Amino acid sequence: MNTTEEYNAVIDFCKNLFVNKTKDYGTSWRIMRLSSITDQLYIKAKRIRTLEIKQVSKVGEDIAGEFVAIVNYCVIALLQLEMGEEGEENLDAAFVEQKYTEKVNQTRDLMFAKNHDYGEAWRDMRISSMTDMILMKLHRVKQIENNDGKTIVSEGLAANYQDMLNYAVFALIKMGFTDKK
Repeated sequence: MNTTEEYNAVIDFCKNLFVNKTKDYGTSWRIMRLSSITDQLYIKAKRIRTLEIKQVSKVGEDIAGEFVAIVNYCVIALLQLEMGEEGEENLDAAFVEQKYTEKVNQTRDLMFAKNHDYGEAWRDMRISSMTDMILMKLHRVKQIENNDGKTIVSEGLAANYQDMLNYAVFALIKMGFTDKK
């Protein structure tokens, strides 16, 4: 098990999808407020949890696709945090790809630091626990947003989005996503 290779394989797939959607739709996500991105992430995570419990999908979209969406919406949130909600809506695809890579590299660096300290504990976690961790982080993010982005002693918004992104990548690795793509 090579975490670097597995992580990069998942990110490569997610990034390719993101870049191609940018070519199709432009940067329409720039119109979204951070709270709307958080709610979109909540919808994705809640759907995963529902599918884990019910084990039946009536619309045919699978759990892996929802984890991919979480990765990409977390990158969007990190980009919006950096660029602000107001500003240029139509961004160049090459610029967006460069910023995507920058945000993912920062998030991967955080993961390696935590992996060192926690000894890759995520490999022993259940995917359902990762889903729950993402949902818990979303509740934290909503509370921080309700507090106008201010925290007293807790991690801020970016750290929570990064953690959610990493949990989604871990879930995809555990699901064997890197073998299929």
